[in-house]
Amino acid sequence: MKKQPLYLVIAGVLLFCIIYFFGRTVPLKKREQPLTTNTNQALTINSILAASRLQLTPSQQAYVSQLEAAIVRGDIKQQHINVYKQLASFWRDSAHLLLPATWYAGEVAKLENSEKSLTFAAQFYLDKVRRQDDPAIKTWMATQAKDLFERALALNPANDSNKIGLGSCYLFGNITSNPMQGVKLVRDVAEKDPDNMYAQFTLGLAAMISGQSDRAIERLSKVAEKEPANEEAHLLLAEAYERKGDKINSIRWYEATKKLISDPAFSAEIDKKIISLK
Repeated sequence: MKKQPLYLVIAGVLLFCIIYFFGRTVPLKKREQPLTTNTNQALTINSILAASRLQLTPSQQAYVSQLEAAIVRGDIKQQHINVYKQLASFWRDSAHLLLPATWYAGEVAKLENSEKSLTFAAQFYLDKVRRQDDPAIKTWMATQAKDLFERALALNPANDSNKIGLGSCYLFGNITSNPMQGVKLVRDVAEKDPDNMYAQFTLGLAAMISGQSDRAIERLSKVAEKEPANEEAHLLLAEAYERKGDKINSIRWYEATKKLISDPAFSAEIDKKIISLK
């Protein structure tokens, strides 16, 4: 802990869940503008940085240019690390733009080349992939995450969490026409270690997205049993039972989810869903 835009196939309360659990981690002072209007056009970091610069004030643009020109002769690698850290901090904390901030943080991780830093950067990308609606941005972020997970696995091939992360890039990132490539990576971990709830949850979510409610219930029930505080597993189970037409179990899981989340707005949405099922 695609293809078509995966979360667009999850209706009703599940959409509310995704927004609730995977909302922005960085508050925006202004709305990020679309980077492309052509979903067939692949994004590049150059196009992302160019579009992001347009949202800066003249003084901010000058500051970014100053940082980018700060690398001189000497310990180039360490200078890159230092400057990229400053750029990541600027885009995150001052400009409040996610994509350039995440990219610079990922570049720092590549230069440091430690399993810990690579894994952290990869997981950050992956978390955002799961809630991204724009297909081009989703694919770009999944591709970045895939590269970072592969680098981390090259350092430690036995890291099952990173295997699951890599599989998730294929499952949720629209980077392959063969989602089974991702399923196999995750399933291998689940078969080796049935108590790996990250693997079970990922397979349950993949089954949910592909419309396999029974398989989703099987996987997610294990997660809910082992992790009784896992709100998302509870909510996905409620949605899966609703899809099957099992209103009794669907209501039961919606009610269980309400007990786990202390949020009036969320509870109100759940109440509406329960009323509609009765």
